Amino acid sequence: MTFAAPLLAGIVAAIAIPALIILYFLKLRRIPREVSSTLLWKKTIQDLQANAPFQRLRKNLLLFLQLIVLGLILLALAQPRSATTSEQGKKYLILIDRSASMAAVDGDETLGSKSRLERAKEEAIALVESMREPSVFSQGEKADEAMIIAFDASAEIVAQFTSDQSALINAINAIEQTDAPSSIEEAYRLAQAQRPNRLVTDANEAGEVLNTIELEELKGGDPYFFHLYSDGRIPDIQSVRADQVEGQFAFEYHAMGTQTSNNIGLVALRSERDYDDPTKLSIFVGVQSTDTIERAVDAELIIDGVTRSVRQIDLPAATIDDTTGQKTTASGGVVFELVEPNAVLARVRLDTNGDEDPEADVLLTDNEGALIVPPAKQAAVALVSTGNLFVQSAISGFPLSRFEVMGPTEYETKRDNGDMAAFDVVVFDNYLPRPDEQERRLDPGRYLILGRTLTGPLGVVDNGVGPGGALIDWRRTHPVLRDLTLDALLMAETPNIEIPKGSGVVSLAETATGPAMFETSDADVRAIVVPFDITKTNWPFDVSFVVFLASAVDYLGTGSIVAVDQDDRLIRPGSVLADRIPTDAQGVRVELPGGARSPEIIPSADGRVVYGPIQQTGLYTLRWRGTPGPNDVVRENDVQRLFAANLLDPSESDVSTQATIALANTLVSAESATERRRIRDWWPWLLMGALAILMFEWWVYNKKMYL
Repeated sequence: MTFAAPLLAGIVAAIAIPALIILYFLKLRRIPREVSSTLLWKKTIQDLQANAPFQRLRKNLLLFLQLIVLGLILLALAQPRSATTSEQGKKYLILIDRSASMAAVDGDETLGSKSRLERAKEEAIALVESMREPSVFSQGEKADEAMIIAFDASAEIVAQFTSDQSALINAINAIEQTDAPSSIEEAYRLAQAQRPNRLVTDANEAGEVLNTIELEELKGGDPYFFHLYSDGRIPDIQSVRADQVEGQFAFEYHAMGTQTSNNIGLVALRSERDYDDPTKLSIFVGVQSTDTIERAVDAELIIDGVTRSVRQIDLPAATIDDTTGQKTTASGGVVFELVEPNAVLARVRLDTNGDEDPEADVLLTDNEGALIVPPAKQAAVALVSTGNLFVQSAISGFPLSRFEVMGPTEYETKRDNGDMAAFDVVVFDNYLPRPDEQERRLDPGRYLILGRTLTGPLGVVDNGVGPGGALIDWRRTHPVLRDLTLDALLMAETPNIEIPKGSGVVSLAETATGPAMFETSDADVRAIVVPFDITKTNWPFDVSFVVFLASAVDYLGTGSIVAVDQDDRLIRPGSVLADRIPTDAQGVRVELPGGARSPEIIPSADGRVVYGPIQQTGLYTLRWRGTPGPNDVVRENDVQRLFAANLLDPSESDVSTQATIALANTLVSAESATERRRIRDWWPWLLMGALAILMFEWWVYNKKMYL
């Protein structure tokens, strides 16, 4: 028990207590009155026998009660508190995880009543209510302050540092659940950015200040007492460093949920059309289970709102490592095969029997996903080559609607005449078209460029070639490279190019000297560029070369390979919806899954629009008035382009709570709090007690007077 203002209480006590006792020492001064008899005035006569101004202090219940009331009031003035505090006040940094896994409904006696996020908000509010408030009477002491940061894949400061508990509680209550994955790095950077910069003073030998420099990288200020409310499913938690206070790490992890929680969810979803017969559509579904018993779930395929098939998926039991206690998830899947030549919206929905056994599936966000499948099509391909038989012989064996080989001169003639618009894909082999007036070499279309580097407006810099070598890495999730193994590819010369940040160019493969393949796209042009000379490698003699050409032509020309990682029409929660639309578009808005519409979006000069970050799974519709694209739909006088947002995250679907998290400088367990404090001010209760005793004293006084 400590006191916020003991000095004030002592001063008042030194004055009030003696004054009260002196009042009981004083005698009443009587006024003489003549009466006919003193029979009824014996008590008065006894008082008159003492002529001194003071009398002996006698036992008096009223004095005792009044001393108690006065003592309680004095204690209230001292502001007693039930925890130790410092005069400086503490800075609390409250981090609340709002990612997809925090929507799980587990760890409560009444299963399903509250999500993890709701319980996290309740505990955070309890912490705020326990913070030290500024003293009413004491000067120089500071109240505790707190800052609230909500995070998922991104982070947001919902309340800056303040001691206003009402503002902090309102900010916590305003935090909403999202379907994005979890990442704490940005939240930690936001917190560190609030620290004041340290001042470094430069002085001469005489002590005269020459210069004062404020260094951004040297952050000072009071230590932060971190309070993390999460289930611990944070892949980049090691980016956080806890402050040390008196030799202890000022970090407390409030674990939401339980380690034994079970969940079944979609973790993979893609579609692909048959290479020889594009009307045959295959939809691949991957499911993950964290249950320690075998489960069987039904996967329902819905095409344009109509159920087309229901398949059962048998999931093995998840296992638990006896040494670490970590759970290893189990997985299963199914492939739906159907004949569908048209563009369709495909949904996959899992029936996990959650109504009968809610403990088997505590997270519902990952039970449904959607795919936007383009129509069946065989591409028309033109090869512009100076005579590379490797490329020509490989492409000629593909099932194409049209294949034509031409030289550079013939291509330029057909380009000038507008005849190249009939081809879906143009392959340039060791050749690039001449630039136009805007320094653009490519007309609107789809291109595969071999042996040359596409520079110009893209900002890509070609620094020539470097020594021979091999690929050290490639983007294995890209639809073109997904089925390839490129370890055996050797080059006599490696390209030496640079891709500027923010250019929109995506590197697909890397050598020791830089990118060896890249992809670029805008509203009119999409191109995959392989800048090294194919004839100076061993690639044409490997089967991966033919597979690469077939995948690139299919990806560029028909779009029959749909993968969540790369397709523009499929997005993940936490990322942004970004696309390019015709430059004459007006009234651009995004219709959200619930039917609400975003404010109007102003496209950039090249037609690029960006909206986000996307917070919820579901279907998003980009609407505008103007020219439609090739696969856009016109309804209600608006052009509509559909996008699907799916979770499909194995880490978020694994909802077992982490008992321990590993920071950059320490391990923190949910069971052992490193810094926990609950402060309670007792002065309101003391005043209420004083009032109750004062009422009793008034009753005693009136009763004595009556007697």
